[in-house]
Amino acid sequence: MTRNITDQQWLGQLNQDLVDAGHGHLLHPTVKLAFTAMQQKAHSDGIDLQIVSSFRSFERQLAIFNKKWRGEAILRDADGEVLDNTALSSTDKLHAILTWSALPGASRHHWGTDLDVYDRESVHQWNGSFELVEQEYLPQGPCYALACWLEGNMAEFGFFRPFSENKGGVAREPWHLSHKAVATDFEQSRSIEAFASALKQSDMLGKDTVLANLPYLYNRYVLNNGS
Repeated sequence: MTRNITDQQWLGQLNQDLVDAGHGHLLHPTVKLAFTAMQQKAHSDGIDLQIVSSFRSFERQLAIFNKKWRGEAILRDADGEVLDNTALSSTDKLHAILTWSALPGASRHHWGTDLDVYDRESVHQWNGSFELVEQEYLPQGPCYALACWLEGNMAEFGFFRPFSENKGGVAREPWHLSHKAVATDFEQSRSIEAFASALKQSDMLGKDTVLANLPYLYNRYVLNNGS
C-alpha cells in the first residue's frame, strides 16, 4: 500500500521526515539504515563507499537548472561529450540539460530515497579531476571497483540503479542508487498536474519551452520512458 505522500514531499518542497546521514546528507530513515549497513559491508571488502549527493530540495534543483540554462555550467551529451551552449536552440539546450539534470520537482533526489555515491579513497588517489561522469565508473576509472561491487551487492540492501541504461531520456548514471521499496511509494504519488502547477509558480528559466512540451518531457525524462 502506498504511504500518504503529499505533493510537497515528492516535489522536494518539504523534507521534515528526513534524517542526517553524515556530512549534511539527508536521507529517509529507512534508507539511511540500509545505506549504513551497505557501507559497512563495502568497507569490509575494501571499498570506501561514500555519498556525493542525497536529498536536494526543489529550490536547489531549480538553481542547478537555471545555472545550466544561463550557460554557467557545462552541458554534455548522453556520451559525456561537452556541448557548446551558445550553439544550441532553446529546445536542444533543454534536452541537453535533462539528459543529466532533472527539472525542479522531478528529481528522485527530492525524496531522500536516492543518492549518488563514489569511492572516496580511490578518487583521492587518482590523478585526474573527478567530475561524476560514466568513464570514472568504467575500467581504468577510480570508481570501477565500486561499480562492480555495487552490481553484486546493492540488491541485498534494497538498492537498485534507476538509470542503469539510456532509454533515450536520462543518461546512464552508474553512481545513482535508489532504495526500491521506499522510492516506489514516491513514484506512485507523482502527478503531472501537481508538477505543472509547481513549475508555473517557480522562477525557472526557459519555463515557456518546458510547459509547452510538458507531457512529452514528463514521459521521456520524469518517468524515464525514453524518446
